[in-house]
Amino acid sequence: MFGSAHPYFGNMTHTLALILAGGSGTRLQSLTRWHSKPAVPFGGKFRTIDFPLSNCINSGIRQISILTQYKSHSLNTHIQKGWSFLRPELGEFVELLPAQQRVKDSWYTGTADAVYQNLDIIDMVHPDYVLILAGDHIYKMNYALMIQHHIEIGADITVGCIEVPIAAAREFGVMSVDSSNWVQTFQEKPDQPATVPGKNDVSLASMGIYIFPKKLLETLLIEDAELTNSAHDFGKNIIPNAVGRLKVAAFPFSDSNTGNTAYWRDVGTIDSYFDANMDLLSVTPELNLYDQTWPIWTYQEQLPPAKFVFDDDNRRGMAVDSLVSGGCIVSGSTVKRSLLSNNVRIHSYSKIKDTVILPNVEIGRNCRLRRVIIDRDCKIPPGTVIGYDREQDAKQFYVSPNGIVLVSSEMLGKALSNVA
Repeated sequence: MFGSAHPYFGNMTHTLALILAGGSGTRLQSLTRWHSKPAVPFGGKFRTIDFPLSNCINSGIRQISILTQYKSHSLNTHIQKGWSFLRPELGEFVELLPAQQRVKDSWYTGTADAVYQNLDIIDMVHPDYVLILAGDHIYKMNYALMIQHHIEIGADITVGCIEVPIAAAREFGVMSVDSSNWVQTFQEKPDQPATVPGKNDVSLASMGIYIFPKKLLETLLIEDAELTNSAHDFGKNIIPNAVGRLKVAAFPFSDSNTGNTAYWRDVGTIDSYFDANMDLLSVTPELNLYDQTWPIWTYQEQLPPAKFVFDDDNRRGMAVDSLVSGGCIVSGSTVKRSLLSNNVRIHSYSKIKDTVILPNVEIGRNCRLRRVIIDRDCKIPPGTVIGYDREQDAKQFYVSPNGIVLVSSEMLGKALSNVA
């Protein structure tokens, strides 16, 4: 379960993981109005950042720094409550590195600049390798295998990648590779993405996961910091500029059991966030949260079990094909294909279908909700109907391109009182 049992643990003790968690996540609309994207709840009881953090722990990486910037209070609180179990006297840590203008009079201006502004702190750890991760992707990955591969092939830089349809590839950094997976070209969000050899319908997209030797990383970041025309970004500048002059390897992310492309989701839009949560409701979901060999760790509130009450024909408390978290009470209502986060209360005679409900939500009597995301701390008035008339929904709520309705307290007219 823990990294110390992994055969590559010796290499992991010399690896520092840097999780980039400073993005504003504006495409998630009101879900990130008061919270950073990595702090957004996911899967009922987790936060998005729990997935890369758990991957690190399960891979044997116990030196982890999280680079924060925008609206980081709830993320900071979550890390302090749920990720303080490592032993600093053994050189283990999960630490927060907020933007603090350490080397220049500006906040983080790009992913590469965020790391550059913390080079002195990185140097104090003395790592051999630095693993760069995004804090807002949903997946399970053994980073030890990627690092071991990087060492064995003698790469200067290794980029984690995944096959995606060409239409989706335009939103990612796309690379072309030779038969040995050495990167030949790298383009950020290209209009005409390169395809995978032998597969004309898919491209090789960057997962935002990079491995660098620490000394090389320092050299590249210092060079980039001096370029006035640079966006100081790994995908736009550091990696493309390294291709051709350094040995840049692609590491395709695959399922170790089947060899097929593994599960990985960027939950950066309302539609992708909704779909990723709904993925968990299938009988055998691609992302298995019940895998005890690769647990997803998080801060666990002390809550009572979920409860379902009343068994009358017209007032039966029940949930089918759903995930229901601790502290929930479903009182005489029907829940189908939905995800209920912690402390959700649903009053009688309501029908909830294909809906994602975040923590601390109360739904009144006689409500009908379909294909809805309800933001945390909402109180849905009795008799509310959402998800059945798109034109009407759009007058008060946000409706995504795929027709998912996002509901927040502000949209319901609640005065702002608690944004912690």
